[in-house]
Amino acid sequence: MSVSTARIWAGEGIGTAFLVAAVVGSGIMAERLAGGNAAIALLANSIATGAALITLILSFGPVSGAHLNRVVTLSEAIGRRVRWPVAASYVGAQLTGGIRAVFATHAMLGERLLQFSSRARSGPAQWLGEVIATFGLLWGIGVCSARRAEAVAYAVAAYITAAYWFTSSTSFANPALTVARALTDSFPASGLRMCPASFWPN
Repeated sequence: MSVSTARIWAGEGIGTAFLVAAVVGSGIMAERLAGGNAAIALLANSIATGAALITLILSFGPVSGAHLNRVVTLSEAIGRRVRWPVAASYVGAQLTGGIRAVFATHAMLGERLLQFSSRARSGPAQWLGEVIATFGLLWGIGVCSARRAEAVAYAVAAYITAAYWFTSSTSFANPALTVARALTDSFPASGLRMCPASFWPN
């Protein structure tokens, strides 16, 4: 079914904005309230993200399909379920919504508006974690869509909540979130402080 550009920008832009706000905002609040306990902060961050995902996918699914993720949009385009020019609209809306949400979240929580992550996150462990997180996400979406479409929101939320914990990257699995996390120097950008030091370059 063809989706108008206006609906795509509304659904994907607003949906991605709220997802980024949930990730960054809950990360900042978790870090403030956890008293230095990274496990508690990550637990709060992951639960808030999963809860937001359920609501956002259920809300914006009928509007734009609720991709909220360039990788999901790319897989839809490759599978010819979305035309490539339409996919470009999805990507633009996701990126714009995500960046705006970072600034709005910083303002809402009294943080400096313009920030950049001070921790470089790259290397074999990081990339492997992202491959595993992203593969699992796409696999779950594909299987649930084919067998029980109404379960997709819950499956995605459950998987991402879990992947925060079992991947070395704390499951970015979303280029829009990766860009957003690069624009904040808070807990969502730095991730697990209890990971082995070898995971993170100096």
